[in-house]
This record gives sequence, structure tokens and C-alpha cells, in this order.
Amino acid sequence: MSKVFLITGAGRGLGTNLARQALEAGHQVVATGRRPDRVLEALGGEQDNLLATALDITDPGAAAMAVQAGVERFGRIDVLVNNAANFYAGYFEEISDAQMRAQIETNLFGPMNVTRAVLPVMRAQRDGHVITISSLAGATGLEFCVAYAAAKFGVEGWMESLRYDVEPYNIRTTIVEPGFFRTELLVDASTTWAELSIDDYAERTAATKEQWQSMNGQQSGDPAKLASALLTIAGQEQPPARFVAGADAIEAVAAKAKGLLAQAEASRELGGALSHDYAA
Repeated sequence: MSKVFLITGAGRGLGTNLARQALEAGHQVVATGRRPDRVLEALGGEQDNLLATALDITDPGAAAMAVQAGVERFGRIDVLVNNAANFYAGYFEEISDAQMRAQIETNLFGPMNVTRAVLPVMRAQRDGHVITISSLAGATGLEFCVAYAAAKFGVEGWMESLRYDVEPYNIRTTIVEPGFFRTELLVDASTTWAELSIDDYAERTAATKEQWQSMNGQQSGDPAKLASALLTIAGQEQPPARFVAGADAIEAVAAKAKGLLAQAEASRELGGALSHDYAA
């Protein structure tokens, strides 16, 4: 069945792959980006089932306008894919306060802004699906990713809780945790390096930055395959609350879950004794 997708960050990477495949499958797509002309170019130009519209996800007013434009063009929004993101890379002490706030503004408050604009439409329809791209770094902490992980961990908690808010209105939610995919997150337009410099970190920073830069375009994950998987999930009546994407992410998330269980068991004697037994 044809659906109306609203996809953020559709001008490159995973967003372009997803928008293109959705169009090929016969869906209608509201493809957003800061430069709608670039979105159109990436998707092959004007099409009957495509609306390319401007959206800076950090601007709540722009989010409302993009949703309104989509509804005016196609009559509804069935699937929101919160895909747009950027990456502030570096060690915590070298990430400035302004950079940390900017990271969270884009990667956490950004998808919140768009979702807040979409939910009234989905509630009125009594139907919808919110898919938010998190990350392996939203499930487990990674070196040099402290700002990115902070934002993505926030995404995970928000989305897990949002599920209970919107279930009564037949709105589903899915968190996507990709591992390392060739999604252009590491290109200069998406990556910002720590602006502070501390001697103790200098050697590690230089080596890690070089490692990250060399990884761009060499990641094992195929964004076209991830886009296809997301279309499959969007078509399911009962989509998963969480989708872990890529063999590297699956192994890491499984290890994190095992470690959490072990920590809970290790805390049982001392931690469990902190609860008051009112039945005693």
C-alpha cells in the first residue's frame, strides 16, 4: 500500500537512498533538506510523487512549515523518518560547551522539533509511524564520540518513552541503531572536530582523527541495503520498537546487554537491600 513519507536529511547519504527507494516503490515522499535544490538534484529532479522542501531541523517553525507543505501536497503523513544529523568528534575536555550544545540541539532537539510538528497530523489520522535514526553510539559509549553519544543516548530515552505516549492513537515508533555505514556522516559537511586543544590529549586526538578520516567511505555497511530494510519495517503492521542494523552493531549491542545484565546481578545484594519492604 502506498504511504506518504517525510524524510529529513534527504539530500545525501541514507536519506537519499531511502527517498529514492520509496519513490521507486510507489510511495509519495516529502524529502527535506537545508537546500531543496540539492535534494531535487540528488533524487533526479521533479516528480509527481516527490515534494522537496527546505528544512533546518533546529528550527521548529521550519518543521511546522515542512509538515504543512507535505499535508497540503499529499493529504497526510504516514511515516516520519528522522534521519538528519551531524557529528561532533573529539574528547570531552576538547569539545567546547558551545559545540556540545550544538550537537544536542541538532541530534536530539532536531528530531523532536520535526516529530512535534508531525504528531498532530498522525493523531488526527489515528495512524502513523515515527522512525528515528539513532546509532550504535546511542546504545554504547564509544571513544571520541562523547558529544554524539550524549545526543543519541537522549534520542533513545525520548523515543522509548514516546512509544507509550502515542500507542493509544495507533502511532508506532522505531529506534534504528546503525553501526558503521557509508552514510556520509564523516564527510566535512557533517563532521566537526573539537575546537579546543589540550596537550594531554594531543597525541591521541591526532591519531584518532586520522583514523576516523581514513574510515570515510570504507565503512562496511551499505546504506542502500539499510534503506531497503527501513522500507520493509515501515510496511509492517507491528514494526519493531528497536532495529539494530549491521553485524558490528548487533555484536556490540548484544555485548552491552550482556554486560548490563551482569552489572545488575552484581548489584543485587547491595543494591537490592536499599528497597524498603512494606510487607515486613
